Amino acid sequence: MEISLIVATDENNGIGINGDQPAFISADLKRFKAITTGNTIVMGRKTFEALPKGALPNRRNIVISRRPDFSAPECEVISNPEDLKEKVRPDEKVFVIGGGEIYRIFFPLSDKIILTHIHHRFDEIDTWFPEISSEKWAVESKEGPFEDPKNGLHYSYINYRRK
Repeated sequence: MEISLIVATDENNGIGINGDQPAFISADLKRFKAITTGNTIVMGRKTFEALPKGALPNRRNIVISRRPDFSAPECEVISNPEDLKEKVRPDEKVFVIGGGEIYRIFFPLSDKIILTHIHHRFDEIDTWFPEISSEKWAVESKEGPFEDPKNGLHYSYINYRRK
């Protein structure tokens, strides 16, 4: 099973403000959809609850929750990350989509990081992505910077592969 973390961070590795993303970039959302469609996505309960329409369509949605009574429509629910190995096939592509605690758990287990780097510092950040060390991660590709026409934010795409 190949595990990729897919995430958008600001200049300080910030990923969240009050349970939501710090910014929405239309092209990045389209890229996220193109990459994850037809594959398996894994998220924590809080990330699932933050999705405006629930389970993301055309993807296998797996939610990790410690709450034994938690259920999520159109999703599979597991209670710990180890259960993922029993749920997915060895040839399945798995994309971890957050949040912060889930990224920290899967960071040492992942093969790739698909990063949208927002060239901005958000003051209200309260959730961060782990530090990407050049000793452990190699840049596989880099695109940008681009500018979002709606909010004026500049961003780049950087794909990393574990060394």
